[in-house]
Amino acid sequence: MPSSTSDFRLLPALIAIAIGFSIWFIPTPEGVSAQGWLMLAIFVATIAAIISKAMPIGAISIVAITVVAVSGVTSDNPGTAIRDALGSFDNSLIWLIAVAIMISRGLIKTGLGERIGYYFISIFGKRTIGIGYGLAISELVIAPVTPSNTARGGAIIHPIMLSIAKSFECTPDNGNTNKIGKYLALVNYHANPITSAMFITATAPNPLTVKLIADATGSAITLSWTTWALAMLLPGLVAIALMPLVIYLMYPPEIKATPHAVDFARERLKKLGKLSRDEGIMLGVFVVLLLLWADVPAWIFGDTFKLNSTTTAFVGLSILLVTGVLNWKDVLGEKSAWDTLVWFGALVMMATQLNELGVIEWFSGAIQDGIVSTGLSWPASTAILVLVFLYSHYFFASTTAHITAMMGAFLVVGLSLGAPPMAFVLMMAATSSIMMTLTHYATGTSPVIFGSGYVELGEWWKAGFVMSVVNLAVWVVVGGVWWKILGYW
Repeated sequence: MPSSTSDFRLLPALIAIAIGFSIWFIPTPEGVSAQGWLMLAIFVATIAAIISKAMPIGAISIVAITVVAVSGVTSDNPGTAIRDALGSFDNSLIWLIAVAIMISRGLIKTGLGERIGYYFISIFGKRTIGIGYGLAISELVIAPVTPSNTARGGAIIHPIMLSIAKSFECTPDNGNTNKIGKYLALVNYHANPITSAMFITATAPNPLTVKLIADATGSAITLSWTTWALAMLLPGLVAIALMPLVIYLMYPPEIKATPHAVDFARERLKKLGKLSRDEGIMLGVFVVLLLLWADVPAWIFGDTFKLNSTTTAFVGLSILLVTGVLNWKDVLGEKSAWDTLVWFGALVMMATQLNELGVIEWFSGAIQDGIVSTGLSWPASTAILVLVFLYSHYFFASTTAHITAMMGAFLVVGLSLGAPPMAFVLMMAATSSIMMTLTHYATGTSPVIFGSGYVELGEWWKAGFVMSVVNLAVWVVVGGVWWKILGYW
């Protein structure tokens, strides 16, 4: 029996294992190898274990790596099998996210993230809707260097939101969440999916999406940090501009004018004092990262000054370590970074093996045949794909698991149906973040903010559905026009 401190949950684990064996014992379909079918069984069992929380995702990933190596699904040679199982850990995108999470620790440790938040509240905070925009803009400003959207929305912005609500004596215990807290909590949350869609480095699963897009297009489309940011810029800004207003119309706060919030933010800024040495260095690193990720030095001085995105992240982390803004204990203590490194590597490995063993081709072919049989045109067919991908997130408690399970096949199908390649992959990339709006378990940020008690469950789901429709419409209309202007289709 597992100990009382064990992460292991027997019933969910048994269910996941049963699902895996059930798939394995199904006769292998024509066009799929026995190894490919076994890999699919392992993969689906892993996803089921993640969804049911049989263990933390990192622990499940270790078990999955072990099963892949021991089963010999990729090779009969034990040495080759373990190399295949560990093969994704040399993927630079995995290290980009892990290192960027370590860098984002500096925003919290130095207090720069808090300062940025209160600065925007001091500017926009005269009215409640202005506070909403202040929270949303604060999210946007720090998003490029905080790939943990949970850290950004839950650990940096959420405490600011709570302190403002409590300054108006608005708490769930007082039974007056409609006063201002409900509105601010929803804005706090719904800024998170939008900013996550705007930068590769704004949420951990985005590099996985980049990898799957490259696989689906035979590397014909490999999204760089700059290409992603430019493509998502205009629709993201429009979505950020609309979101606080939509939430305001749905759940209007009782308090409309909030001059006290400006004074409160200024008091907090005064308490923080002048910009400290460490905050200044963190701000400098922030700027350097953005310039290098955007290839600005390369544009000015030539390709000699062009750096890989992951190399840039290592440069930023190295500066923080050398200057003492972060120390090695900070890096070692950033558990989410090391956790991400493990589970990301395992899921990328399995997705890659499914592709190499022909399972993705078989699965996408089956989906394609079903859609083609309807006789729909490519716009209608791809619309169905996007909608199914988006709203199937009601059944997932992990964006990473959802993307790993479905994105690869859906990309292949959409591209084969005749959709403009660049526009379609960008829409799918945006949708992988838009789907975070839906539920109180959609991503790591949602239980943090929902758990503060300012929003009832039904209200959360209603706001989530409405915002999913609004965001999707923005990306289809504004994004479609913007991508046309950029020459992407």
